[in-house]
Amino acid sequence: MDYISGGGCPSSAKKKDQHAEQDASVKGALGKIKHKFIVMSGKGGVGKSSTSVNLAVALAGKGYQVGLMDVDLHGPDIPRMLGIKGMLGMTEHQKLSPMKYSDNLKVVSIESLMSGKDDAIIWRGPVKYSAIKQFIGDVDWGELDYLIIDSPPGTGDEPLTIAQTISDAQAIIVTTPQEVSLADVRKSISFCKTVKLDIFGLIENMSGYSCPHCGEHIDLFGSGGGEKTASDAGILFLGKIPFDQKVVACGDSGCAFQETYKDSPVTLAFNKIADRMADLS
Repeated sequence: MDYISGGGCPSSAKKKDQHAEQDASVKGALGKIKHKFIVMSGKGGVGKSSTSVNLAVALAGKGYQVGLMDVDLHGPDIPRMLGIKGMLGMTEHQKLSPMKYSDNLKVVSIESLMSGKDDAIIWRGPVKYSAIKQFIGDVDWGELDYLIIDSPPGTGDEPLTIAQTISDAQAIIVTTPQEVSLADVRKSISFCKTVKLDIFGLIENMSGYSCPHCGEHIDLFGSGGGEKTASDAGILFLGKIPFDQKVVACGDSGCAFQETYKDSPVTLAFNKIADRMADLS
């Protein structure tokens, strides 16, 4: 099985057979997954990957079987944020075996297929399309309650491939409160409507900060913009995640924030959103 490579130049008949086989594998894998969510953002730097990680950890902590798929092919951060090292293995049935974070959480990322973790990935659209379909069909995900898909910022090849490949996927859009982020979020909402990707809801990240010294609440990036944008667009507002510098520190060191700071406002906010996902999905 030729994973994530250009291969040669197979005949059109052989290529057609390969596509049909891959489509069947994708369909079989998706049939074992109850709920699929793609986490999107209109721009970089809004905490989309940390949101993906924390939603997956929160759902797994509630006893659900969760898969976390990192399709941010040019900036795959998920393994490092969870402290996962090593390469993906193979099962006896020649399927890729996801990395295991816990009994309830499995992870797949392009970084776990590369020997050089800092090597640049320079791919055009068709190769990305093939890689993402392999992440779905050629991975032994097993039975999952939730698949959380972390996509790169914007509305390019990766979210488009997910929309075209997973017909029942739902989008969770992440923003920060300031207007420059909200303008890009409105483009993400437009993208979802254009490609008929259902929007599950919107999360306002980095929404307020409590000074650890005096306790004063500070709106670093403003407040309420995400909730207003969701209301104007007629989509569900899932909640606000406060800014906490320890989230950054945990991501850099590869430890799960929610397991380290179980009673923090950030942990409580993610658990509340996970409960809403469980109730509504």
